[in-house]
Amino acid sequence: MGYPLAPDAILHHSRSVTTSPAPTRHFDLRRLYTAVALIPTVYLIIVHLAPWALTLLLIAVGSIALLELYRLSFQSRLNYLLVGIGLALFVLTVARSHLSVPLPELLLGGAFALVLTVLVVGTSSAYRWKDPLLALFGVLYVGIPLSTVVSVRSLPSGAFLALFLAVVTWASDSAAYYAGTLWGKHPLMPSISPKKSYEGLLGGLIGAIAAALLAQLWFASVLSWTDAVALGILLTLTGLVGDLFESAIKRRAGVKDSGGILPGHGGMLDRLDSLLFTAPTFYYYVAYVRGLLPTL
Repeated sequence: MGYPLAPDAILHHSRSVTTSPAPTRHFDLRRLYTAVALIPTVYLIIVHLAPWALTLLLIAVGSIALLELYRLSFQSRLNYLLVGIGLALFVLTVARSHLSVPLPELLLGGAFALVLTVLVVGTSSAYRWKDPLLALFGVLYVGIPLSTVVSVRSLPSGAFLALFLAVVTWASDSAAYYAGTLWGKHPLMPSISPKKSYEGLLGGLIGAIAAALLAQLWFASVLSWTDAVALGILLTLTGLVGDLFESAIKRRAGVKDSGGILPGHGGMLDRLDSLLFTAPTFYYYVAYVRGLLPTL
């Protein structure tokens, strides 16, 4: 997700007395090409295929994001056995509604397996507790949020609700990126993500609300227009938190992107960072505030 400052705002402190031409503001067209390739596929999977198809997609992209997170977290001491257990726990977490596996028991069993692993393989005492906690954190950070997308898909009209979530999250990200690139001058949180700007945030809000209202009119009639406006605001703000949270992780690891699998976006975790916070927000809103949970 991006709220970038315009180039002239980033470079204003380095201008000399002699006026120089303003830097050209340009967009990374690879973002557009990636979106054109992915959006039809995601739409087809969400709307036209069985719910399991979306679950498998989330497992695939989430596994890549989790591996990127583990690489950032463990760095040179990457323990492949811990990573394998973390990935297995992640898959079960995302698919738990299909498998009828209770989440508390699943996480408790996974935590036990992770601790037992570091004891058996003889991990250094300095990392004996830190490493299993990092592995479990990855499941909590990536797995549980993506499992709420599966939960959204299982609701009445779940296919169109999941599509609404994807459309509004994407619209907020894209509008923030383009507004920030064109007009960004005032840094939002420079200590965490120097390129984010208030202008980008405003653009994200406008884009999300517009997309939410259009989606409500087009295919998400189960929501009201007030729901659409509220969700446009909520998903933009929680998406921003998700973006900043991942930026803090990358800053701590000393990297710019979590990976390079998606041209113009960086890594898979860079692409999912907003969704990891918007998905739970959206699920609990539609399930409990809007009351769309099916009656027993």
